[in-house]
Amino acid sequence: MSLFLNTVDLMKIVDAHIHIWQSGTPRKAHRQMPYSAREVLKDMDLAGVNAAIIQPPAWDPQSNQIAIEAAKQYPTRFGILGNFSLDAPDRLDILKNWKQTPNMLGLRYILNDPIHLTWMQGNELDWLWSTAQDGSIPIAIAASSHLQVFATIAKRYPSLKLIIDHLGVPLDATGDAAFLQMPTLLDLAKFPNIAIKATAVPAYAKDAYPYKSIESYIKLIYQAFGPHRFFWGSDITKLNCTWKQCIELFTEEYDWIGQEEKELVMGQALLNWLDWQ
Repeated sequence: MSLFLNTVDLMKIVDAHIHIWQSGTPRKAHRQMPYSAREVLKDMDLAGVNAAIIQPPAWDPQSNQIAIEAAKQYPTRFGILGNFSLDAPDRLDILKNWKQTPNMLGLRYILNDPIHLTWMQGNELDWLWSTAQDGSIPIAIAASSHLQVFATIAKRYPSLKLIIDHLGVPLDATGDAAFLQMPTLLDLAKFPNIAIKATAVPAYAKDAYPYKSIESYIKLIYQAFGPHRFFWGSDITKLNCTWKQCIELFTEEYDWIGQEEKELVMGQALLNWLDWQ
């Protein structure tokens, strides 16, 4: 009997990063056909994924509402890291009431552009950081272009839970080039309010499963952040491997993660960080 059957079947598997959508044109890296909640659930059941965190994709303007409807229909299967326009005139009211929506667990933003660096270095987003901190609203951010800014935010708002998206890997980078920012990333691990999503790992490798060429990088990041701040996830719509393979990469191939620690990495640590009961 395989380790997958012995161990993973008894483990709570929670995917930290998936997308569902109905319209729009996805980035080339993602599947191009819409992906509904019903389709996702079928694939999750086949792979043994108990629950998943939806990140509404930018290419579908209705994706936030689609995620809300999915979580409403399947409350034990879907949580949400949603978003709203940072330019909205009523943004403070929106944020203060953000977690009143069932299973809306936090926020997720892509802040990779030069203007975003200016915002994050300056005071333009102070309202976001302070209000989220006061309201216990975790924020996941894709900002690989300027990872160093996480340190400034973490220092100024020590009770604000931040999550670095996709191991801090630059967009579309693969091989060694995907991990050129390792010194900056590892330094961020010293802040206890910063966690990291170990998501889309197969997409960063140039070799075949089990992607030995990048395993040492994943191990270093895991050792720096520890099992309570290192969250497995798939970003399944941009992977060439199966969902089950993405799970087994961590549960079977990465023997440097202990059994109790795997239970944290594969779901429990994320549930704790997002306070999802």
